[in-house]
Amino acid sequence: MVSLLEPMPSVTSRISRFAQRLGLTGTSPRQTLELASRLRLPFAPLSAPQPSIFWHDGPCLQRIVDLPRGALSGPIQEDKARAHAALTRLVRKESVLYPAIDLRQIDGLSGQNPDDTRYATLEAFAATPGCRQLRVISYKDFLRTLGNALPGFASNTPIELRQASWLGERLYWAGEHNAEAFACAIAYARLRGLEVLLPCELTDYRLDTAGLRRLDNDYHAITMPAEAWSNRDFMRLILDTKVPYARLTLLRNLGNSELLLLEKRQPIANAIGEGLKLAGAPDLVNYLRDLPQITRFWLGQPETTQNG
Repeated sequence: MVSLLEPMPSVTSRISRFAQRLGLTGTSPRQTLELASRLRLPFAPLSAPQPSIFWHDGPCLQRIVDLPRGALSGPIQEDKARAHAALTRLVRKESVLYPAIDLRQIDGLSGQNPDDTRYATLEAFAATPGCRQLRVISYKDFLRTLGNALPGFASNTPIELRQASWLGERLYWAGEHNAEAFACAIAYARLRGLEVLLPCELTDYRLDTAGLRRLDNDYHAITMPAEAWSNRDFMRLILDTKVPYARLTLLRNLGNSELLLLEKRQPIANAIGEGLKLAGAPDLVNYLRDLPQITRFWLGQPETTQNG
């Protein structure tokens, strides 16, 4: 159904799109592939995530779950809608209530990293000057510090935790403030062997292998530098072929500026996607497929098969 709020596409544009899908544009797919493969753009490989206790230091793929429809840009509404649907199938989210969890199992924080240093454990963070100022050296200090981080601790109020398959199954406390106090309290509890049980709600994020497979079947999902959209040769290729596409400003810390989605079923779009990969554009699908192996390497875990 066509929305009454959107203008009806012109006959000319509809004929143009139909011709594109049949491969009837002036430049053949083979010529288009060759032109795309010769583009010289500052492509950069997607950086592999490093072990960190801070949730936002890793790829923030959890944002895909609630990706707004308006987040994608592109010339044709229907193409953007299909691309949006394909992206939102990449990550599954589930929340579960647990009657009790030992806080010593938590080894991550959801607040912003205060100094951009990579801390692999809460103990490493608790040893920094900012944390050591809290002086947690007795059980009384521990109770005071934990109470500052968790005001509902004394009344057994549930805490919120997060977990993501691409972050090595690490448990992250969802609190955005008092990260230093929380880290110091947990480090002290581990050091002294103090069991601290609280109910929790765990929100679990999973990369969906079926969604990843479908994205790979339907799209070239490649990352582009911001400079591409001011590059004369790239823009001429996009405009001259009138190729349908969707683009998205990439999530923080994925290493490049934009994600470009080109449908493989459309001959010219498929040719541009293949050509850009030959020119050096990183493939997001391959990157996501490698993430579980990377995080298993951090933790020394045996290789497992991820369920879709």
